[in-house]
Order: sequence, then structure tokens, then C-alpha cells
Amino acid sequence: MPLEPPRFAVLGTVRVFRGDAELEPGGPQERAFLALLLVGAGRPVAVSEIVDVLWGAVPPRSAVNVVRRHVGSLRRLLEPGLAARAEGRWLVRDAGGYRLVTDGDSCDLLRFRALREEGRRIADRSPAQALELLTEALSLWRGPLAAGIPAQARTHPAFDAVDRELAAAVRQAADVALRAGRPDAVLAELRQAAARHPLDEPLQAGLILALAAAGHRSEALAAYEAVRARLAEELGIDPGAELRDARDTVLHGVRETTVGSSGEPSGEASGGAGADGSLAHASSGGEVPDRAGADSSAAPAPAPGPPSPSALPTPAQLPHGIETFTGRDVELDEVFALSGADGSGPGTVVISAIGGMAGVGKTTLAVHWAHRVADRFPDGQLYVNLRGFDPSGVVLDPGEAVRGFLGALGVPPERVPHGVDAQAALYRSVLAGRRVLVVLDNARDTEQVRPLLPGSPGCLTIVTSRDELPGLVAAHGAHSLVLRPFGAVQARAFLVRRLGAERVAAEPRAADEISELCAGLPLALACVAARAAGHPHFPLAAVAEELRDAHGSLDAFVRSDASVDVGTVFSWSSRAVSVAAARLFRLLALHPGPDLSLPAAAALAGLPVGRARPLLAELTGLHLVTEHSPGRYAFHDLLRAHAGELVHERHTEADRAAALNRLHHHYLHTVHAADRLLAPNADPLPPPPAPEGVRPEPLADDDRALAWLTAEHAVLLAVVETAAASGQPVRERLACQLAWSLEPFFDRRGHWHDGLAVQRTALDAARRLADPALEARGLRGLARVEGRLGLHSRSVPRLERALELFTELGDDTGRAHTHRSLGWECDQRGDLPGALRHNRFALGLFRTLGDRAAQASVLNSVGWYHAQLGEYRRALTHCFEALTMLQELGDRYGQAATWDSIAYAHHHLGRHPHALLGYRNALALLRDLGVPYVEADILVRVGDTHLATGDHDGARTAWRQALVLLRGLNHPDAERVEALLNARDGHAGAV
Repeated sequence: MPLEPPRFAVLGTVRVFRGDAELEPGGPQERAFLALLLVGAGRPVAVSEIVDVLWGAVPPRSAVNVVRRHVGSLRRLLEPGLAARAEGRWLVRDAGGYRLVTDGDSCDLLRFRALREEGRRIADRSPAQALELLTEALSLWRGPLAAGIPAQARTHPAFDAVDRELAAAVRQAADVALRAGRPDAVLAELRQAAARHPLDEPLQAGLILALAAAGHRSEALAAYEAVRARLAEELGIDPGAELRDARDTVLHGVRETTVGSSGEPSGEASGGAGADGSLAHASSGGEVPDRAGADSSAAPAPAPGPPSPSALPTPAQLPHGIETFTGRDVELDEVFALSGADGSGPGTVVISAIGGMAGVGKTTLAVHWAHRVADRFPDGQLYVNLRGFDPSGVVLDPGEAVRGFLGALGVPPERVPHGVDAQAALYRSVLAGRRVLVVLDNARDTEQVRPLLPGSPGCLTIVTSRDELPGLVAAHGAHSLVLRPFGAVQARAFLVRRLGAERVAAEPRAADEISELCAGLPLALACVAARAAGHPHFPLAAVAEELRDAHGSLDAFVRSDASVDVGTVFSWSSRAVSVAAARLFRLLALHPGPDLSLPAAAALAGLPVGRARPLLAELTGLHLVTEHSPGRYAFHDLLRAHAGELVHERHTEADRAAALNRLHHHYLHTVHAADRLLAPNADPLPPPPAPEGVRPEPLADDDRALAWLTAEHAVLLAVVETAAASGQPVRERLACQLAWSLEPFFDRRGHWHDGLAVQRTALDAARRLADPALEARGLRGLARVEGRLGLHSRSVPRLERALELFTELGDDTGRAHTHRSLGWECDQRGDLPGALRHNRFALGLFRTLGDRAAQASVLNSVGWYHAQLGEYRRALTHCFEALTMLQELGDRYGQAATWDSIAYAHHHLGRHPHALLGYRNALALLRDLGVPYVEADILVRVGDTHLATGDHDGARTAWRQALVLLRGLNHPDAERVEALLNARDGHAGAV
């Protein structure tokens, strides 16, 4: 019986098949040899070219003989039983080299080329059909070309040429997609190609146009700014005509949306399940995850851009100024001259101390100056502590900082693009034409600051740092202002302001000695003044003597030209509090920052909250700790460093480990409780028992859980990072559990970029622990957030590997949840039957496991996908079964999602009164839960249903209600709803 001809794949991992069986092509060098023959696509490949690919510039003497052995091995693989030295059918000698006999049916590269050529041929007369062909061609790529071959071989021009073919095919598909009215059809592929070829101007232009046409105008403008900056930095050139035309089209071109008379839903469909089965479209604040599908009958939405300046919020983030500010008259005159009477002046001003000195008053001066000129910046004030020299070592990532600013400026998290460059470009675009004051406190270096600088005049940026930031001065024209410690006159004026002129005048020598012992540092002087003010009958001479006799250490901050050690000031201050408060002060240094709550402080100390509260009051009274907002406490870096020295001097390693263990468990158990409230159908890893005396914070409901997670957001990121980096298995495992329990919060709020960083950290930790169960969860967690960010080429292989691991482990719960995530991935690429299939797998597993919460959620997903496939009655059967279970479980989010699905199915069955009833039930639940974006989304569909019944007034009323909500959220979908109203009213500006 003749052998079936072999089939080859090179668009991804190099693979060989015969029938349904996969053949093993050998090691990396054999795979590289086969890959070169495949990209040759039927042409002869010279032996010298093969040698060059396999060994580079210095081949061994035996290279040709090794090539012959590879030829023989490949021939026998393709034709088992072939006689030695026989040529065979598939690998033949030709023109002094070797040629692999393949065609479009046996090689994915040739199939890709044939589909692309056919798409090109029919594109003009049938863009929709051409798009199908090009989409099929792109789907043949399963990863990077010839993945798995040695990196040195991969640099050969033959492989680079095929990579360029992929980029050209993506550009071709994007152009056809625009003409076919389906700009999002190849958006994922376009994003990936643009990331691989950041300087390919036609490709970047195609991405910009596709993003705008698909409703991502803000991201389109950010993409233009990112490529413009890269061209300038790497090539020293401006964007070419094609890129500029794309930008102009985004800025000035408007895609109109019309509503057909059929009354079909005009927006994206809703009612399905997200990757975790929770409610659909993400709100402006990420209230809920994205819906599972989109209605193919929907008209294209107008391209959403940055909110108009009048619609943007006015942030006011400046910390409180100090009423007793004094001693910087000369410096204030200089900075006021810089900012100008009208607020004009250089775009960036740097305040820096000599020699990295801390405690000299940089932040105090910056905040005081900012408050004095804030009225000149009517569009708001932004502030961030970059933690550049935080003793904990946790420096704020520039991307996290710029995302925080974008949120404060009204940009919904789901509209923030991936990557710091694109995020910074969007930030500059939002600030363009606005007058905003930006304070960047405690910067590490110029690179940390650069993404946070506004790009246009009208804004003032104040940067504080222990570094003089010469790069910022040289590259951005920043003005450097150096702060020095107080001189004798300034220090005495400081004490007068804090203690009163009469008391200082009565003991001038003692006041001068205090100033000298404090080395002129405002922070040290403030601590001593607080102690003296608390004891108004103490002579200043006694305070000075007490201070002189104190002993402390803070070597990292000692001035090289000073004979004093400012650590003695802090040592003296900490000895002025009770023993219990001093112990708490030392233990607080173990917290990773940037701030902490009273319950966290209590956990560190192993005390009840009621006992920790007065201890923190003692510390704040002496300025050892500051309460920068109600219930949240922070150190100055200098004091944190001092406490850090003390905790290592006076506490054993076991004491410190026990305190950190209590703190970590405080956060882990509270996050776990929040996770159960936000995602009752998830499968969290149960935390180990908490140490004695550690209690999670009480979270009565999901609203309280969200509020707590929001307040602790930055802290939890720092805890995951430091625990994972500890090198201790117990803490690394805890970091994994924290990361996975945070997933519902990041998804609900749309903080996918933070989620990406946390999940990467967790997966790395899981792999270090060499625990397959943890690795499977880590792969799934990272894949889910990558999917949210459109990184499907990464997320799908991770999910497939996670499914393999869960299967090997016999973990049916893990398998079921991974099938749900794979179903969501199928949905994202339009494979609705595949999405339904994965959710059915999950449903069967959950039924076997008896997991009613998860079973109820997935039942709604199965129903939703039946509805998307036009099987509306089957959809209703599943959804009503889900609804009964969700009502028994008390899952209000799940009930809202299911009523939405039920209403959607009724609408398409023509049962419009039933649909309106279902939508009303969903709205009642969502209003109670406070999810305004999803409420608006459902109101749009309520309008669609009214329209289908001929009730035009009812449709307008529902759409107007939706518009009010969306405008209140500064959400770009407001433009889509406004277009619906304008289309019905027959003229622009109807609302």
C-alpha cells in the first residue's frame, strides 16, 4: 500500500505529518535544515547556503558530510524503508543543491501564498470574500516562523523574507477589512505585526486606520505618537506621508452610524459571559469583564477619541501643604520667576539636593510652590510619588504612574493601550491644549520621569529627586534648582515658626545648638520641634542636651561635610515614645509600601486594631509617621531607613520573619475573602491557616470588597513583587495565591496592565517552585489577562498548556475553568461553535463536580452562545435553568447577565414585551449593584427593542438615559449612542 504524501508546517514550529500522525524531524539542526528547504518553497537550496544556515561563518571541516547525513535522515523519515543513498520522491538533488517537493496541499507556506494571491485578485470586486481568504491565510501562522530552530540559523535572509511576506499580508488584509466594513477582523494580527515591525511605516499606518475605524480612536492617536517618537529617536526622521495621512484621517474623518428599520440591535451584542463567566462589556471603570460576543448585524460604531476637554475631569491630586512652611524665600523667588506671573515658563523644573541628601525639604517646597500657582492651571493638578529611593527597593514603574494619570484624566482603563510608549503617547495627547500642573516627586532617574512629561506647552512639571537629573536638563531644557540644608538664620526661623518667637529668643544658644545637631535638615528639625512643642515647659537647653547624648546610626544619609549623624535625631525621637510605639515604628519598616492602613500596622505588630491605633497616634504626633489621608500612614524615606536599621539591630531574624508572615497573611486572607465576593464561581486556591491573632478585614459585600481593593491597590502590587523576590518558597507561593485572587478585581476595574505584571510574576514564581499545579494556574492567569489585552498569540498556547497540565494532574476543576477561557478565546476570533464546544465541556465537568455556582454561570454562557448561533429557544432553556440556580445562590451579577441573555433571545424571537421585561429585571439588579456602564449598554438594547415595536419615543428615551450615563463616565461609547439619536431625529445635535 503506497504511503500518503507528507505534509509540512513551517509557519510556527517546524512540523511533519503523514495522515493523522506527526513525525519527529529531529533535533534543532535537523529542523533548521528542513525549515530552510520549506522556505525555499520548491526551489533548489545550495549546499553552501545550507552550511551557512547551520554553522554561520565558521563551519567545521565535516560540514558537507553532516549535511549529507541530514539529507539521508530526512529522506528516510519521509520514506521509511528507503535504501541507503537512494534519492527518493520528496527530497531530490537539483542544480547542485537539494529541493523539497511540495505544493499548496502539503506545505502551509505555499497554501498561505496561494490564499493571499487569490485574495489580491478578487479584492476590488469582492472585498468581503477577499477578506475571508486573507483571514484564512493569516490563520495558518501558529507562531513565529520556524520556531524552535537555533537563533543563529533564524537570521538567514530567507527567513527574513518570509517574515516580510507576513507583514505585507497583514497590511493587505487590513486594507481589505476597511473596504469590507470590518476593520476589527484582523486587528489582533495587525497589532502583533506592528509590534514586530515598529519602524514599518505602511504597517503602522494600517494599524492606526484600523484602530480608529474599529472604535479605538484614542489608541490610534497614541499609536501614531509612539511611532513618531520611535522614528525620531532611532532614525532621526519625521513620519512619512502615509503615516501623516493616517493621522489626519483619524483626526478629521468621521464614520457615520445608521440604524436600520429592522429594529435589530445596533450596538455590540451583550448578554454573554466573559472569560470567567461574569457579566459582559467592560465599563469605563472596568466594572465587569467584556461580553462574550458581538452581534454581526450591528452597524459600525463611530470611532471614539479622547474625551473633549470640556468633558474631562479636573484632577486635584496635590498633597496637603504645610501651614508652617518657612525658610525658603530665595528658592521661592527663583521658582516663581520660572513659572511666571501668567503661569508660563519652561516645561520642566527639577528640584534636587546635593549628594543625594534626603530630608532637605524637596517635597515640601515642591508642594508649597504647586499650591501657590495651582490657580494658574485650571485643568487640574497631578501628583505621584515615584518612590525612586524608597528603602524597600520598590520603585514605581513609569507605566503604573502614567496609567494612574490617565485614570485621573478620565481615560477608562480598557482604553489604555499596551506598552509604556503607547501609554505615554496617549497621556501627551490627552494633555495637548490643556493647562495642567504635574508634580513628579522622588524620581529615581531621567528614564523614570521621561514618559510622564507633557508634550506641549501650557503645562508645568515639577520634579524632585536626590539625583540632579542631568539628562532631563540636557534633553528637555529643565531648570535645576539645588536645595541646601538650612543655614543658622533659616533654621532659627524654622524653630520660631514651630515653637514661637518668645521661647526661641529666651534660649538662643540652645536653639542654635539644636539646629547644629540637626545638621540643618528640615525633617530632623521638625521631629525635634514636635518633641519640644509637646512639652512646652521643657527648657530648650534640656532638649539640646537630650539630643546631644542620644546615639543613633543612619550611615547612608550622613553628610560628608558634617560632623553630626542625623540618625541621632531620629533615634532620640523614637526613644521619646512608649516602648510599644517604638516597637511598632521599627516593624513598620518591614512593610513594602507605599503606605499602609491601621489594620495592616496591627498585623505587623501582632496587636488588635484597638491597641495599634493609639500607638500610631504617638508616632504621628512626633512626625515619625504621617497620616497623609484618613486612615493611611506613610514614612519619609529617611525615617523608613532609620527604622529599617533599628529593626535589624533590635529584632532577631525570627521576629522579623514572624512579623512579615502576619502581614502577608493579613493581605492574603482579606484578598481571598474579596475574591469570593467578586467571583463566587471561580476556583481560588484556599490560603493556609492564618497565624494566631491575624484576622482579615471584614468585607460585608462586594461593594466593600471593591473599596478595600481599590485603597490597597498599590500596596498589593508591592506585596506580590517583594514576596515573589524573597527567594523563600513559602513567600513565593503566597505571592502566587495573592496574584490569582486579585484577578477578579483587576478584571472588574479594567486594570489589565497591572494584572499582566502581577500574573507574570506569579508564573515565574510558580516555575521556580517546580510545582505543576501552580504552573498550570499561573499559565491560565497570565493567559486570561493577555487575552484581555488582545495578545491572543500568547494567551491561547498558554491556555492549551495549562489544560494539558490540569489533565495530567487530574484536576477537573482546573480543566473546566480553562475550557471556559478557551471558549472566550474562540469567541474573540469569531469561532462561536468552538466557544460553545468549550463551554459545554466545562458544563459537563462542573456537573460531575457538583459545583453549582460555576455550573450556573456556565449554563448562561452556553445559552448565550446558542443565541449567538441563532438557536434562541435552546438558549432560553439553558438561561432559565441558570437563572433558577443563580437566584438560589444569591449571585446578583450572574442574575443580571442571565436576564440580559434571556431578553436578547426574546428580542430575536420577536417576543418584544418579554424582552423588555428581561431587560428591566437586569437593569434593576445592575442599578442596585452600581454598574453604570453595563446599565447604559442594556439601555441601548432596550431602545433597540422599542424601535422594533415601532415605539420611537420609547427608543429615544432609553438611548437618552444611556447617553447621560456614558457622558457621566466620559466613555467613548457616548458617541455611538449620540449617533443613534441623531439618526432617528434626522439631524445632528438632537441631544
